[in-house]
Formats: sequence, C-alpha cells, structure tokens
Amino acid sequence: MGFRRLADADVKDKRALVRVDFNVPMHDGAVNDDTRLKAALPTIRALSWKGAKVVLLAHFDRPKGKRVPEMSLKPVAGPLARLLGAPVAFADDCIGPAARAAIDALPAGGVILMENTRYHAGEEKNDPALAAEMAALGDLYVNDAFSAAHRAHASTEGLAHLLPAYAGLSMQKELEALEAALGNPKRPVLGIVGGSKVSTKLDLLKNLVGKLDRLAIGGGMANTFLFAQGHEVGASYCERDMAETAREIIALAGRSNCELLLPVDIVAAEVMQPGAAARVRGLGQVDEHERILDAGPETVARLARAMDASATLIWNGPLGVFEMPPFDRGTVAAAKHAASLAKAGRLIAVAGGGDTVAALNHAGVSADFTFISTAGGAFLEWMEGKTLPGVAALETA
Repeated sequence: MGFRRLADADVKDKRALVRVDFNVPMHDGAVNDDTRLKAALPTIRALSWKGAKVVLLAHFDRPKGKRVPEMSLKPVAGPLARLLGAPVAFADDCIGPAARAAIDALPAGGVILMENTRYHAGEEKNDPALAAEMAALGDLYVNDAFSAAHRAHASTEGLAHLLPAYAGLSMQKELEALEAALGNPKRPVLGIVGGSKVSTKLDLLKNLVGKLDRLAIGGGMANTFLFAQGHEVGASYCERDMAETAREIIALAGRSNCELLLPVDIVAAEVMQPGAAARVRGLGQVDEHERILDAGPETVARLARAMDASATLIWNGPLGVFEMPPFDRGTVAAAKHAASLAKAGRLIAVAGGGDTVAALNHAGVSADFTFISTAGGAFLEWMEGKTLPGVAALETA
C-alpha cells in the first residue's frame, strides 16, 4: 500500500490542516475519555516542532448542518492543551474570514482547533465548495483520523484532492498494522470473528474466508452456524432465517481452503445474568430453555492451538457475553493466550472493533497485542475489503 507520509512533507512555516477524530465521549460538557486526543498528539507535536501552524479539523456528534451549542468542540481545547503542554487556540468556525484571521494570528508551531465541521451541511455531502473554503485556509493537508476514513466527507476526502495530502502518524501506524494483518501478512493467518449477528457481518465473513488460512467464529453468530448444521441451540440468540447463508459461507470456506473453526462445545445457562449457574455442553445437548452464552473449554483450547500454529491473528468480536461473568471465561482465556504469543514475538496480533477493544481491556491484555484499532466502522469496512475514501485519497499513483 503506497501512501504519502508526513516524513516526506516540508512543513516549516506552512499551514497544516490536520483532520483528527475528536468525536470524544463527553458528560456535562466535559471530556470524560481522552483516548482520541492522545492519539493525535504525535502528529500535532511533529508538525509543531517543525514550525508549521497546526490547524485541527474535526466533527463532533451529528448537528446535521446546524450550529448546535451542545455539539461545539470548544470544550475539547482545554483538555487537549493540558495533554499537549502548550496553548491550543479555538476558532468559532472552520471556514471564512474569522477562521483565516485566527490562523493568521498563530505563531509558527502554534495549534488551533476549529469549530465542528458538521456545523456545515456540505461536510457530510462532500460539497466541493465547502472543501475549497477549507482548503483556502491551509498549505497542506494531513489526515490523522483513520476512524473517519470510511466516510467521503469534505474534511476527510474532498480536501485531500485540493492540497498536498499526507497520512498523519496515527493514520500511518494504523495502515501499516492493517497491511501486516491482512494486506500482505505473514502466514498462516488466523481470524476470529465474534458478535451476535451473521447478517451484519456477511461482507466481512465472505471477504475473510477468501484471504485467511483459518477462521474461528464465536459469539451469537456461532449459534446460527451450529443451527445451520442441525445442532439444537435451545433458547439461544440465533438468526434462523440466516441458516442457508451460513451454509453458503461454510461451502465458500471449503472452496477457498480456509479452515472454519466452529465451537465443539459451549457454555449454557437458563438465565443471562451475572453469576448464573453455567454448564458446559456438547453440541446438540442444549436444553430448550438454555441459552448458549460462551465458548466451551475444548473450543477455546482448540483456538489456542490454532494460534500456536499461526503467524498472524486478526480479531473482531468476543467469543461470548464477556461483560457478564462467568460468560467471559472463553474470551478472556483466548485473549490471554494471544497476548502471550504476541508478547513473546511469536504472533502478530491485531484486533479492532468496539466490543473487541472492550473485551481485551476486560482481559487486561491490550498492551501486549501488536496493534489494537479503535476505529470501529472504518476497521470493519477495511476487514470487509472495501475501499476507504479517506485512505484512497492519500495513496500514491
């Protein structure tokens, strides 16, 4: 994958428009999770130290083209300044004379956060006129928001065609990790896909069985595959109307020489609540009132052996209801095994997706994975093999 890197840019005395993802959780007007702010710091510092004026563009929530005071980015400036250890100015708009004046007033190396790009209706429509107004404020463009790269918006895609465009350091790290996981990976490659619905991950499953050596399916969607194979799933969550689709995916995996790892035993309970009495069951042994809520110990052991035999792991989705002990045991055991292999340098382990990140944090192993993407929708679309407009706009010919 060829894309323009920040290291290749001459930024001294230039105005750098930097697309960041500051769509952060807030409570009562205050930032209560600064993960995304921290992710942007390396790029901001690199540009600032080299003498660029750093102009930060971001969206927050869904104001739908109107100025909604509760959706202003102004409360982000203070926390960002504290993390950066330097002042962060704020502009009341991201286009127009006032925005230009605020940028002009910045010293070399100064940082300014512009108001919510989605205050303008043209942002989500990728309006060329809005992109041109944004471009007029800068000399170069840096996209450091992989999590927004699956959207073709004015500030994520349109701008990249109007100014010299580069990937920020966070974007570069993400792209290189994803290339190592699925683009040009060390083989054998094992995938783990969990979550509840087959219907929401059809494109993902179909793409992966054509690229992976092994694919393990867990979570609620595994119930649908078990049902499709004729196993009783009791009162478990199951998309029975997707059974034929599940059989098609099984057949596609066979034609693609991708070994499909479905559960060989499960953990079931009559009620889904913390501390509920859980039983390990063989396939087809689930009572009509029981629900499958986790992968069984032999399933997890087989998955661990598959990890041992792999060079690369890509993981999206938990194996069970990890938020609710004791149904977190399968996910935690698998996560700890993957982390130990990655820490020992025996496995490239890449994971992503909101539930996956939460599950790995719950297992206490996030720091030992090779890379964890917090990009959500963009990570999923990349796994599905789709072109991400914000990334494509940075690619070299």
